[in-house]
Amino acid sequence: MAKKLAIDVWSDIVCPWCAIGKRRLEHALAKFPHAGDVEIVWRAFELDPEAPTVNEGDNVARLAAKYGRSRAEALAMLERMDELAAKEGLDFHLTTSRSGNTFDGHRVLHLAAERGLQGKVKERLMRGYMSEGEAIGEHEVLVKLAAEAGLDAGEVRAVLASDRYAREVREEEDAARSLGINGVPFFVLGGKYAISGAQPADVMLGALEKAWASLPELEAMADEGAACGPEGCVS
Repeated sequence: MAKKLAIDVWSDIVCPWCAIGKRRLEHALAKFPHAGDVEIVWRAFELDPEAPTVNEGDNVARLAAKYGRSRAEALAMLERMDELAAKEGLDFHLTTSRSGNTFDGHRVLHLAAERGLQGKVKERLMRGYMSEGEAIGEHEVLVKLAAEAGLDAGEVRAVLASDRYAREVREEEDAARSLGINGVPFFVLGGKYAISGAQPADVMLGALEKAWASLPELEAMADEGAACGPEGCVS
């Protein structure tokens, strides 16, 4: 019977290294022969749970104040991150990004998971923030981006108008704390192997291979019985 490798990834929508880590994982999976048997689940992590819906003002000035740097130093930090992202095929424009509270974005990602679209919605939300200057904390922005990734706009709007998935998001954040996760991205492969940070693709490929090799083979407990399949039902 086929093996399956589960990968749980804690990350935030407004985390540049999370987007780079996501792309590096994708590069690794492109070289991994069992990629079709890998299931990725994106778990919630908020870098700033107290953030307002939209952080107003100059991104560069805010970064300079946060790290005690000059404006020129802060600008250079953002530009270096843009350059690192470009090496992974990502088009960042972090000087014009509009950060804000991501709790509702994580709730939308739970809806996307139920609809089998979590990966696509995650990618669209990150690109909206990193590349397009979308105010990622605003409900209508989330509705628009999620709909572009395949979700029903009305359903997304209804979720955002409620407290649906709030408990699930908090549970994932609690799980991160219980695992000692204090920075993202953080990858857990097969419930056993952890990768902290956006490691290079070759490192991630090695971890994939190690995690796959450690998976137990599924053993049949009895001869095959009656079952239904794509070709019909047999006994």
